[in-house]
Amino acid sequence: MTNPFKPIRPKKISEEIVGQIKELISRGQLKPGERIPSERDMASMLGVSRPSVREAIMVLEAMGLIESRQGGGTFVRSLTETSLADPLTTMVEKDPRLLVSLVEVRMGLETWSAFLAASKATEEEIETLAGYIEEMERQAGEGGWDPQVDAQFHYTITMATHNTIQLHILDTIRGLFQATIEVSLLEFYKREGYLESLLNQHRAIFEGLRQRNPEKAREAMMEHLRFVQTKVPLIFKEKFS
Repeated sequence: MTNPFKPIRPKKISEEIVGQIKELISRGQLKPGERIPSERDMASMLGVSRPSVREAIMVLEAMGLIESRQGGGTFVRSLTETSLADPLTTMVEKDPRLLVSLVEVRMGLETWSAFLAASKATEEEIETLAGYIEEMERQAGEGGWDPQVDAQFHYTITMATHNTIQLHILDTIRGLFQATIEVSLLEFYKREGYLESLLNQHRAIFEGLRQRNPEKAREAMMEHLRFVQTKVPLIFKEKFS
């Protein structure tokens, strides 16, 4: 009779570490772009030796799950392909008319993110969003808020879905996403009444999330993106005519 069984071998400590980190990434507890603890700290937290941690990090890097940055630590990589992000960002910066297509993509991603986040966001995430609204209100008095604040507001909503795949998809196009916000905002700020409309739209999105009302949050996000979708062609028609 042929033996159908395979010998059982105990796992190496480094393999256990790899398994734990993979699980944390798949559950979204370690997010794209998040820095993981140093070798020393991780060894202390896990109660293992630094060589075991170092070996695990090397394996995870080979798998493409994390990346080491010289002098900056080790970070979680996006689980999705990133090669298209930079070329597209350059294209948008050179031809802002591509914003119309990108807003359509955002409609699909972000309206669903708002819907999910309304029921899944933690109190800490709601407080973070409230802080961004307050910062927008403060900077609005100076003529317009920093595009980075706007991008972080939207990115935090996707983080609040606690959906790992949704987060990694957005992280793949994060540079592109931020470029579209920057290009459109700088043009919107030049138009009378646009700033107040944008601020009210962001407030409405936040209220839907704060009230834990998925449909209200989704509708508010859709209204905001429809505004952008409608106004962008008008602005750039003037700009390029």
